[in-house]
Amino acid sequence: MLKVLVPTIMLFPTVWLTSPKWLWTASAAHSLLIALFSLTWLKWASETGWATSNLHLATDPLSTPLLVLTCWLLPLMILASQNHINPEPINRQRLYLSLLASLQAFLIMAFGATEIIMFYIMFEATLIPTLIIITRWGNQTERLNAGTYFLFYTLAGSLPLLVALLLLQQSTGTLSVLLTQYAQPLVLDSWSDKIWWAGCLIAFLVKMPLYGVHLWLPKAHVEAPVAGSMVLAAVLLKLGGYGMMRMMIMLDPLSKELAYPFIILALWGIIMTGSICLRQTDLKSLIAYSSVSHMGLVAGAILIQTPWGFTGAIILMLAHGLVSSMLFCLANTAYERTHSRTMILARGLQMVLPLATVRWFISNLANLALPPLPNLMGELMIITTLFNWSPTTIALTGLGTLITAGYSLYMFLMTQRGPAPNHIINLPPFHTREHLLMALHLTPIILLVMKPELLWGWCY
Repeated sequence: MLKVLVPTIMLFPTVWLTSPKWLWTASAAHSLLIALFSLTWLKWASETGWATSNLHLATDPLSTPLLVLTCWLLPLMILASQNHINPEPINRQRLYLSLLASLQAFLIMAFGATEIIMFYIMFEATLIPTLIIITRWGNQTERLNAGTYFLFYTLAGSLPLLVALLLLQQSTGTLSVLLTQYAQPLVLDSWSDKIWWAGCLIAFLVKMPLYGVHLWLPKAHVEAPVAGSMVLAAVLLKLGGYGMMRMMIMLDPLSKELAYPFIILALWGIIMTGSICLRQTDLKSLIAYSSVSHMGLVAGAILIQTPWGFTGAIILMLAHGLVSSMLFCLANTAYERTHSRTMILARGLQMVLPLATVRWFISNLANLALPPLPNLMGELMIITTLFNWSPTTIALTGLGTLITAGYSLYMFLMTQRGPAPNHIINLPPFHTREHLLMALHLTPIILLVMKPELLWGWCY
């Protein structure tokens, strides 16, 4: 763990002491080295399930894929942001890169924490750099409003979690993830226990986000710069799913009854947010709503609490993280050239940027879960789990899959096909940096098809 965490902290002197000419190159190279080092976590040698570097930080097959995704994303965010941030004064560029590095450090400590209270502190700490990135480097004047939504939704959800954790500490005597799974089952039978159950999960359901408490997400995505959108979609939403998986083990007797309304909301959210995607005009808003739809599947799978459900949730979280991050990068490259996120104003791009169209096509197919990509593995496992739990869910999940295919093709056809308008004929071609960025997104998605047990080996 420290072999990745210490170099991440050393990114700060790299960012602040490098000469302006080499700032982006050095920070991207440094973060890419960290990402390559993090791949050693996937070489699973431990028999016990946990590999610890010290008492406070450890990895297990649940957190390892998410840790690797976190490390893999930082060089991609640096590559994607360069064009957007380069015109600014050098100290602002350094501050921006420092915020991205601090976000990675907080996320590594959150996913690697063995104490739930440390996880909670890091869960909250990720809020600060994300908020600054959205409100300082966002594109439109609405960014302050988006930041306020983001802050208050997250805080309102996570304060009950703090109280719930303190009560759990009082009743069990420990908040260690290593010990709580072996502790005596809690006797939960009073009304206050039901409120405690809700307090434990609401913070994570807001973060995922569950349909009904999702309004902060499209606003935050639309207003954030490209790196903010990437880290939100790829990693910060996964914090909610990871936290739910860790907490559900302790909430067991009550979950059978109390999970019903949340599962219903999650499944209904798949249909509703998918339908909203079908009538979006804004490209980033469409991708943001599609994230809510996919996370609805993940939330439903986790709440059912079966090994297949958990495995499907992990696979879909990882696959969605890479694919939605790539879609935001593609949307940003189109925005930097056409200066508009309205899809009808940027149509016909296939005639101008044909190679970019291939990337759009692959990422859209991955988003609608084309076989044999990992998105399909995750969705199939989750749909099977839900069907096994209650056969009637097949109507909602099946309709959700059809709607997902519909809006993915709608997004592709609206942006790439059709006659190119006169105002977008003279566009600059893709840079090498952007080709590298797309390749680094696509490579892990395709490689995971070859070795899926990296994601789903933990349930066997």
